[in-house]
Parts: sequence; structure tokens; C-alpha cells
Amino acid sequence: GGNAMSLFKRFAASAALIASGFLAAPAAAQDNESLERLARIVEAWLASPHGDAESRSFNHWNEDGEIPGVCATCHSSTGFRSYVSGSMQVPGIIDHPVGLGTTVDCTTCHGQAATALTAVPFPSGVSVDTFGTSASCAVCHQGRASTDTVANATDGLDDDTVNPELTFINVHFSASAATQMGSVVRGGYQYDGRDYKGQFTHVPDFASCTSCHRPHSLEPVPVASCTTCHTGVENFAAIRTSQVDFDGDGNITEGIADPIATLHGRLYEAIQAYGSDVAGTPIIYADSFPYFYTDSDGDGAVSEGEAAFPNRYQNWTPRLLKAAYNYQFIAKDKAAYTHNPHYALQLLYDSLESLSTEIDIDMAGLNRP
Repeated sequence: GGNAMSLFKRFAASAALIASGFLAAPAAAQDNESLERLARIVEAWLASPHGDAESRSFNHWNEDGEIPGVCATCHSSTGFRSYVSGSMQVPGIIDHPVGLGTTVDCTTCHGQAATALTAVPFPSGVSVDTFGTSASCAVCHQGRASTDTVANATDGLDDDTVNPELTFINVHFSASAATQMGSVVRGGYQYDGRDYKGQFTHVPDFASCTSCHRPHSLEPVPVASCTTCHTGVENFAAIRTSQVDFDGDGNITEGIADPIATLHGRLYEAIQAYGSDVAGTPIIYADSFPYFYTDSDGDGAVSEGEAAFPNRYQNWTPRLLKAAYNYQFIAKDKAAYTHNPHYALQLLYDSLESLSTEIDIDMAGLNRP
């Protein structure tokens, strides 16, 4: 049953740690202490998304019998090890499929190639060598697209003419490393003629992925870790240092997450208005691939049956595609307010400003970082 399988997984993971040298086999005098530590590590990992063997992240390809190389790096330990021990010529992609049945396990992050990893290439073509021990995290949390991807797709096209060759460009999931690096790797769509925030740096004690996230459970450290500097906050979203009113509501004491959420919501409204008034087809967003759909009944909401692939939105103009890409970039990094808040605000502001040249958007009171 479930308990037996859970025990088997704990044993297998523990054995793998010891056999691979990630944890030394305990000496007789330290058996209990070492095994208890190992058990805590395994329990934390099994409860995390990385260790969830039932997750769609590791089962999406079951009917195909293998995981293609474009997905294998981050959706299997086999693919990840193959990628980081190879040339890494194409960011995040290997040139061969791998078998089913693995997760992001011990050998993924603790293997020899992963621990020796220094430079990580991003979809923009930029390689970053400042991640230190978090380099392996950046391999899979960098997204699958960039400013360059969007620019290449729209280059030479009229901004407001529907082009049937355009399709939505999805940055993919949890591109937090791209958010953190900002303009260094160009993870969001950066508009021409604008300056963007570079790497979001923090105090030395909180400068890596694993200084803010537990390495095995992936949970964030307690917010109490931040209250030495950010006094009085009860959650991460309440943290703010800037005294600029970015969203025009007059409140500069709310957490920086609030103006990001406000501008994100306003960008969605603007995307919908542009879709109807300029692209000629109402548009809606749902949190399922391919994310943007035709609003068939024109009610502004996702009605039954609308979030289906055959109903995917197909009336893209370059201007709409760029704004939608940035909307998704922020939507898929749930903690952009922590990873690089000003970069997030810049992307949202510039997307709104671009759309405002064609539809009525009140930009008064909004302030760009």
C-alpha cells in the first residue's frame, strides 16, 4: 500500500545517498544521529515538488514512453545529469530523449557535474557564472524564452497588424533565476530604448537560492530571518523598502508585492481591451497551456469549454504578443516581488505604456522604477 511504498522510497533514497557518496555511511558510534539526519533529508525531499513521483512534471510523457530532449533536462534526473556533464550548447536542451521514471533526485543536484557547475547559459545566450552553489538551481529556473526570442519572432512586422504566423511565446514555469538576474539575461521582454534593473542583489547572508529556500523541502526560510532589517513584517509579500508610489494608489507602506499585483491586473485588462479593439478578437487567460484563448462569448471570463487548445488565441499582433509575454513572465514567477521587484514593475509599466499608444489606458499616477 501507500505506506509500504513510502517506506521503500525512503529506503531507496537513503541508500542512494550513501552509495553515491553524498552522505557517508555512518560510523558505529554515530549511527543514530547520522541516520536521523538522513531520514529528515529524505522526508523533506519526498514532500517537495522535486520528489513528487506522482506529479505531472514527471509523468506527462508516460504515453510516449520517453521524455524528449527539449524537456528531459529539468523533468528527469537522467536528462539533467546528461545536460550538465555535456557541452550545454543549447540552453536547457539535450539532443536525445531519456527514459521515464525519475524525478529531481539526489543525483541531480549532488552529482559530480552539478557540484562542479560554474557557468549557466540562459535562453538569451548570456552565460552567468555568479550563482556559486546555486548554479544547478538556475539550470531549470531560467525559463525557456527571453527578450531575444520575442524580438526574433516579431522583427520587421507591423506592431498592430494581426499576423497568422505569430503564436504565443511561453516563458515556461518558475523562471525565478531569470527574474533575479533581470537585464543581465533579459528574461522578460525588454522594450527598446528602456533601461532595466540588472541582478537583484541582497545581503551576503541571503545571496543564494538555498539561503532563502530550504534545499530539500524547497520551502522558504521563516520570515523571521528577514525581520532584522525588515522590522514588523509578518510575511514576505509585506516587505518594502522603496518610498515611490508605483501604482498610483497613494500607499507607500504596503508590501512591494501589492503594486506588482495591481499593475499585473491592469495589464490583463489592457490586454483584453487591445484584443477586442485592435486585434479584433476578444482574449482571455487561463492557467493552462497554451494560456491565452479566444473569449468566444465575449463575457471577459473563462467560460466552460473556452480554455481548450482548439480555442487558443490566434489573432496576435507583435504589440499584443510582447505584452502577453510579460504578463505570463510575472504570472509564472509567484515571488517576483522577492526575486527582483523593480524589474517586474518595469516590465509591467512598459507593457502598459506600449498598449496605451493604441487603447485608452490611464497612466497618470503610475511611476516606473
